[in-house]
Amino acid sequence: MIVISTPPGGIDVKKMQKTNAMRNLENNKIDYKIHEYPWDKEHLDAKSAANEVDIPLEKIYKTLVATGSTTGEIVVCIPAGQSLDLKKLAKESGNKKVEMLHMKDLEKTTGYIRGGCSPVGMKRRFPTYVSSEASSMESIVVSAGKRGMQMELAPDELLRITDGQYADITV
Repeated sequence: MIVISTPPGGIDVKKMQKTNAMRNLENNKIDYKIHEYPWDKEHLDAKSAANEVDIPLEKIYKTLVATGSTTGEIVVCIPAGQSLDLKKLAKESGNKKVEMLHMKDLEKTTGYIRGGCSPVGMKRRFPTYVSSEASSMESIVVSAGKRGMQMELAPDELLRITDGQYADITV
C-alpha cells in the first residue's frame, strides 16, 4: 500500500515523479507513505522536515554518509534530534576511524543531494546502520530521495531493503 500525504492544495499524485528510493520500495513490495512539503535552501535539515509534515521529531530519521578507514562509505540513519557518535560507528562498522563524507562528494558518491539523501536507492549499496531506537518503532520517516519529500516505512523493512542493521551509534 502506498499512501501520499500532502499539505492542503498539495501535489497532484498522478503527476508526482517517483524517486529511485520509491521505485526500490515498490519493486520489493514494501509499503510506504509519502509526505511532501515545501522546502527552501535554509531549511534542508530533518528538523525542518518534521515541522513541515507535522510528524513527531523522534520519528524523523536523517541520513548521513561517513567514510570508514577500512570499509569506505557507510550510510547511517539516526533520529533527527540526535547526533552521530563517530567512535561508536567506527566500532560497530569494524573501522579504526570514521569521518563524515565531504558534502562536495555526496552526489557523486550516492546519487543524492543534501536535503534529499535517502538510504534507499543510492548509486551503490553501502553498509547501512540504523540507530537502535528505531527497532521499537512501528514506522520511521526518512528522505524519499528528493528535497521536500519524506517516506514513512517500517524500520525492519528499511533494514531489509538496505541490508542494514540496528546499531548503537548516537551520542
